Amino acid sequence: MQFATNHYILTLSWILVFSLVVYSFIGGRLRGYKTVNAAGATQLINRDDAIVLDVREENEYRNGHIVNAVHVPISYLNERMSDLEKYKDKHLIVSCKSGQRSGHACALLKKSGFQNVYNLSGGMMAWQSDNLPVTKK
Repeated sequence: MQFATNHYILTLSWILVFSLVVYSFIGGRLRGYKTVNAAGATQLINRDDAIVLDVREENEYRNGHIVNAVHVPISYLNERMSDLEKYKDKHLIVSCKSGQRSGHACALLKKSGFQNVYNLSGGMMAWQSDNLPVTKK
């Protein structure tokens, strides 16, 4: 205890780091959706006919997207949730540029009752760095 009171900044830093490590292990369960890397996403697409939902803005989408991706910009996601109802029983991989916006979209989808939701870790940047196919059509 004397160490903790004499070095409170160090002690608080250790507690913060420890909390972040614990959250990294159990955070996925708390969020309610899963994270998948590009290789895992291709397996879901090929084996389970997963649908890719691209939530980037129109100009980002036009510059290249995953083949057969459904495009719904995140700013319109709530308005277009009814359009996505037909995918409620399928595996849904949500992608954006880096994985941040798609995480928010995953949370919205889970809240709307979608069960098999996956966030593409690293987004399109990871997809393209793995040299996976992209289309502009």
